[in-house]
Amino acid sequence: MQVERIRSEVIAQNIANANSTKAEGGKPYQRQVVKFETFLQEKIGANSEAVPQLVSVARIMKDNSAPRMVPQPGHPDADANGMVAYPNVNIHEEMADLIASSRAFEANLAVIKSSRAITLQSLSIGRH
Repeated sequence: MQVERIRSEVIAQNIANANSTKAEGGKPYQRQVVKFETFLQEKIGANSEAVPQLVSVARIMKDNSAPRMVPQPGHPDADANGMVAYPNVNIHEEMADLIASSRAFEANLAVIKSSRAITLQSLSIGRH
């Protein structure tokens, strides 16, 4: 769930800066992407064969694709040809990624709630 929260925050930052023509260094904002990594968790018991995989954020990297060039001759950030460099952020792609991240978060939350309910029901069996 932590990974999906970080992913959602990065996507939100991309959307917030979709029209920023100036960022650090005077260049347009560059889209950021979250890279995940998985690793095996140590075995829990001596006879345990199931080894769960954990997901973590490997790094947050910049997308090095070219900026969008939009003709706007009157814009203060326009170049000699009247073109303005906008970030390489596609709002539609970011929204699709945000929905996927939100659904993954919801699915993980549902698993936790179900696990909790099953555990509580198992504990109540011994009481009666």
